[in-house]
Amino acid sequence: MQIQLMGESVAYGVVRRPVAFALAGALVIAGLVIGAVQVSRAATPISGRAEVVDGDTLDVGGHRVRLEGIDAPELGQSCPRHSSGSWSCGRKAREALSKLVKGHRVTCESKGKDGYGRDLAICFVAGEDVNAALVRQGLAWAFVKYSNTYVREEGEARSHGVGVWQADATPPWTFRASKWQAAETEAPEGCAIKGNISRNGRIYHVPWGNWYGRVRIDTDGGERWFCSEAEALAAGWRPVAGSH
Repeated sequence: MQIQLMGESVAYGVVRRPVAFALAGALVIAGLVIGAVQVSRAATPISGRAEVVDGDTLDVGGHRVRLEGIDAPELGQSCPRHSSGSWSCGRKAREALSKLVKGHRVTCESKGKDGYGRDLAICFVAGEDVNAALVRQGLAWAFVKYSNTYVREEGEARSHGVGVWQADATPPWTFRASKWQAAETEAPEGCAIKGNISRNGRIYHVPWGNWYGRVRIDTDGGERWFCSEAEALAAGWRPVAGSH
């Protein structure tokens, strides 16, 4: 049996674990609780210099901030060009976000926290909505499954054929799902997340991450496989930079 939770609040991962039918309901409820967005009331704005993690994630003032309402291509993702060939849309999205925040004070309005403690937020630089700017440049999708905030900006990018809209690009949520499906066929019991121990500590790799294919798991050395990111986090592993 497969249980899948595809959502922003669970780091856009997929959960899969063979379970007895009698436990299925309990596991689904538990997964939803883990992944639920915790609404923050009267949250204090997050402000400071920002360090870019990927195309839709920042570290600001000691907070890991996930830009709310948008979904940028994964770092390892490529998108087709309007004529032929492809371009590294994931890296381009990160570069664009870096340009928007570099040398500026960033202020983020948290809309709550996801299941991993990240702030889901709209961020601003000198009054400009950073989330909107990325969508308008065609370097992020409006994540309409969870928010309609940036539908207008996406429409503008589509009409101008910029960024990911110059050709038929794969949305990041579809990209992640396909990577997971391919990885789970080879992973033990379909648990496709790799828990690696390195000089940087205990880190885990998701199937759509840049380093996933290069990591080899040594279970005798204490490394392990995980069925979900929530499981990896609960066990004390942390995500490798740029994996979300």
